[in-house]
Amino acid sequence: MIKSIDVQRIEFDKPADNWNEALPVGNGRLGGMVFGNVHTERIQLNEDSVWYGGFKDRNNPSAFDKLEEIRKLIFEGRIKEAEDLCALALSGLPEEQSHYEPLGNLFIEFDQDNYEYLEYKRELDIQNACVSVSYKIGDVNYKREVFSSYPAGCMVIKLSSDKKGMLSFRVNIGRGYAPWENVPYKEQVVRKQNYNKFVDDINFADTHLQVMNATAGGKDPILVSCAVKTIVTGGTAEDIGNTLVVKNADEAVIILAAETSFRVCKDYGSSEVIKSGLVKKAALSDIEKNSNKAWDELLNEHVEDYRNLYDRVKLEIEGDEDSVRFFNFGRYLLIASSRPGSLPANLQGIWNEDYFPMWGSRFTININTEMNYWPANICNLSECEKPLFDLLERVRVNGKVTAQKMYGCDGFVAHHNTDIWGDTAPQDVCISSSYWVLGGAWLSLHIWEHYLFNQDKDFLNKYYPIMRDAAVFIMDFLCEDNENLVLCPTLSPENTYILSNGEKGVICKGATMDNEIIRELLNACIEAENILGIESASSKALKTLERIPGLKISKNGTIMEWNEDYKEAEPGHRHISQLFALYPAWQINDKTPELFEAARKTIERRLSFGGGHSGWSRAWIINMYARLGMGNEALDNLHTLIEKQTLPNLFDNHPPFQIDGNFGAAAGIAEMLVQSINKEVKLLPALPDKWKKGRVEGLKLRGGKTLKLLEWENGNIVKSIIE
Repeated sequence: MIKSIDVQRIEFDKPADNWNEALPVGNGRLGGMVFGNVHTERIQLNEDSVWYGGFKDRNNPSAFDKLEEIRKLIFEGRIKEAEDLCALALSGLPEEQSHYEPLGNLFIEFDQDNYEYLEYKRELDIQNACVSVSYKIGDVNYKREVFSSYPAGCMVIKLSSDKKGMLSFRVNIGRGYAPWENVPYKEQVVRKQNYNKFVDDINFADTHLQVMNATAGGKDPILVSCAVKTIVTGGTAEDIGNTLVVKNADEAVIILAAETSFRVCKDYGSSEVIKSGLVKKAALSDIEKNSNKAWDELLNEHVEDYRNLYDRVKLEIEGDEDSVRFFNFGRYLLIASSRPGSLPANLQGIWNEDYFPMWGSRFTININTEMNYWPANICNLSECEKPLFDLLERVRVNGKVTAQKMYGCDGFVAHHNTDIWGDTAPQDVCISSSYWVLGGAWLSLHIWEHYLFNQDKDFLNKYYPIMRDAAVFIMDFLCEDNENLVLCPTLSPENTYILSNGEKGVICKGATMDNEIIRELLNACIEAENILGIESASSKALKTLERIPGLKISKNGTIMEWNEDYKEAEPGHRHISQLFALYPAWQINDKTPELFEAARKTIERRLSFGGGHSGWSRAWIINMYARLGMGNEALDNLHTLIEKQTLPNLFDNHPPFQIDGNFGAAAGIAEMLVQSINKEVKLLPALPDKWKKGRVEGLKLRGGKTLKLLEWENGNIVKSIIE
């Protein structure tokens, strides 16, 4: 990577050797990873609704019958027996939800007799959401520009050179693996092996208009159509087989569109033949709407639309361009992977090259999806959160069925993962994560946070039933534990405790994070009903809250993670679930000094045992240190994340790539500069000593106001404007 840092650019002086060096473009729905190879450009493609398989009813019919037996085993301390029965009776059938898949690849293979190139540059212009590649061969300068436009609904690529007649290339679209050899096609021994492995058909629908149709697979599959129109100026162009061959052109513009049956075909009872035709027609329509527009028109409407969101917030920190660029990149990624009409950002945003990605590239809702949206409101990108609420509506419908079938409860439930269909049955047979019932409850809190930042009563009225139904399930699922009410079975996400006899366990009753989420949600419901002037769940919520266990401090001075002061099997665990109350909630704050100190000790203990080793976990720590007012520690962890826990293209590294660390870090930087908690605004609450001078514009505050301007120097506020 080029060493000097421009806060608005990610720059390389060589093509990408692998996917983790490629640069992302996206319009919320349609994404691409640009490799920038001189001889064979590869743009790896994603469309956010390309998932394997249709909706399945995976609810386990044994859950309801075995629930009380599982609870009895837990209360009697027979943890291993309880865990074994959970695996049998509570796991989804089949165990796996749908998983995300790539759309395919666009290949542009160049015909160049001279293979030596100079002055190579590849960059992502964060400010204008465009990737460019430039290089020189002989005395000719070549350039490629790529963006994915939200208003056009298409990806657009321009190929140009500073001398006429110098562009000769071939265009291929495929769904499979990369070409066998990344060399000029004249030198390829095996050309494009498996590049079309997962395609139903590919042909020309019109002059220089290639169309690829594919089936994502499984029962009631999602059908895919990708269309590519190449508009050539000068030279010649010929359609041969399924390849476009261009010779001696002056310039070319490539427009790529993709549609799927998920959006196009609302009637899923239609035949696949009919649906396939509708999807292809929709993709061709996207091309038709844009193919008569000039490059400049497409580019200008794209930049104007993007900058309307991106320019709302501006950050300058003298001497820490790394952090500013990472903040800007995080906002770029959110705009590029989550726009109205798209799906929410998944574990990889929208950018995934694997047909069997890690963790299915799903929506993991025991922190990761939630973290994706931490920067949305504070960074003035509330519109980008809308896809999350669209998904939540599907989750609520399915979660009502799961709540009744599996647990005999009203309301709705979702566990630690969901997919494109809003599947709510447990995912995996993973004792440490699968049988946690608060994924829907945590997601529902984003509705309340969105309201607090935007003060939109109509929005709250529309989405409050989701919050209410999440609360109703919780209140139904709670069980008696002496004077308390606790969730059982439950767990502290992905962590393991050790019993006094040395036995390890995960399943428990009344984990601390549960109590914190319950308290947060029930209080939010009470406030929301007061604002809306309704009475639905608040009376029962008030009574329930009286019996939810409070936070406790363990013998080592940290916040207790489970209902008992167990020894941790992994004291440096990546999840720090017991500090949900510190961030994203604010039950632990400077008005609760003992808990505040215990929270600090909790983080320090985790870090002392190697915690923060996953990128997203490090990002969570940044936010928690910001809430503690510990700016130097927040900055140390931010720099560790950027320098040691990101990939060459600055994607967050779990490992492997997960986008939540990018989003969590952007939120953390904002949280270091301003906090709006308990109707109190704090400016520079966690300013590091190294941030001597800076300014920020446009951050949003709870209560509906905006930090129009904040300038500081040497730890002092020079100017601030809140409107």
